[in-house]
Amino acid sequence: MSKDSSIKITTVLLSAPDALKIITENDHVLLFWKSLALKEKYFNESRGYEIHMLDSAMNITAYLGNTTDNFFKISNLKLGHNYTFTVQARCLFGSQICGEPAVLLYDDLGSGGDASALQAARSTDVAAIVVPILFLILLSLGVGFAILYTKHRRLQSSFTAFANSHYSSRLGSAIFSGDDLGMWFFLPGQIPQSQGLD
Repeated sequence: MSKDSSIKITTVLLSAPDALKIITENDHVLLFWKSLALKEKYFNESRGYEIHMLDSAMNITAYLGNTTDNFFKISNLKLGHNYTFTVQARCLFGSQICGEPAVLLYDDLGSGGDASALQAARSTDVAAIVVPILFLILLSLGVGFAILYTKHRRLQSSFTAFANSHYSSRLGSAIFSGDDLGMWFFLPGQIPQSQGLD
């Protein structure tokens, strides 16, 4: 007695992974992309992704492998070569059912071998702008505090000189006439002696 078995195959064409980008490390590059499961209800992460590479300098296309992750490490790239990477849902049944490929051009001269140099140059440019601005801000604050301190000392000296010039040693108090402030001031604990009118 034979038992029939059936396999359910979905022929729905899967779209390309979104947000394919590349990050350059010291001796390799990393491809990153968003999971197809976020927008494709028929896609199962266990199916995985296929990664292909085209070396335009040598006109060679290579299959790099597959992964169930959302990233893939690529090593042994040659300086001066331009590469085109494609990421797609893994093909099923002898490459009969595949997803649409996401394509990314990697220019080794522009973004690969000189990536660290470009990043360092950008950091230097930012530092060249930020450091002088911070220095000017600190210098302005320092000058402002110096001016305020100088004015405070002058005001304090002027008031001390003014109070000393109006100090009465006979009464033991500083007396300010109405011409000065419009009223009388006395030191604490000092009460002026009332003087009778002749």
